[in-house]
Amino acid sequence: MRIKDFTPDEMNEAQRRVSQEAASGKRGRVPAPLRAWLHSPEFGARAQRLGEFLRYDTSLGPLLSELAILVTARRWTSHYEWFVHKREGLKAGLDPAVVAAIARREKPDFATRAQQAVYDYAMALHETHAVPAAVHAAAVRELGEAGVVELVGVLGYYTLVSMTLNAFEIGLPEGEATELEP
Repeated sequence: MRIKDFTPDEMNEAQRRVSQEAASGKRGRVPAPLRAWLHSPEFGARAQRLGEFLRYDTSLGPLLSELAILVTARRWTSHYEWFVHKREGLKAGLDPAVVAAIARREKPDFATRAQQAVYDYAMALHETHAVPAAVHAAAVRELGEAGVVELVGVLGYYTLVSMTLNAFEIGLPEGEATELEP
């Protein structure tokens, strides 16, 4: 890790408050990127609250959210993000073949139009930084306008997470191996 990882005794009051807020929330722990964000407690507080909403409380539900997160983790080759969300995606009901295809950077076959819409939207936005009209319309049909807004939020937030994890080299838990090729 290329940034100081604070022990609880080294944290100032603001850092302790943010860390405790995160650990007492829906995650039940301090999320990995917060280890870097604690260097700016106000940023950390705001980012972790947004992350809690985007991970647990959108209209997308766990399966579609985890699909969007995995596409983002793969786009950034964010090993820690992949490690965490592969497990969560499978638990949410993602087909293991879909997860494996994303890991190989191949287009998966999806069971539902909603999954296809999330994947197509995420890939378009990540790859071209724009969304074709037909892809946007399909996503609105499947997810509703609020769902598409939340999808863009998930993609943006997990881009921030992936960038943080990669920039500060926040690695996998000890004993875990990377699964993604560059």
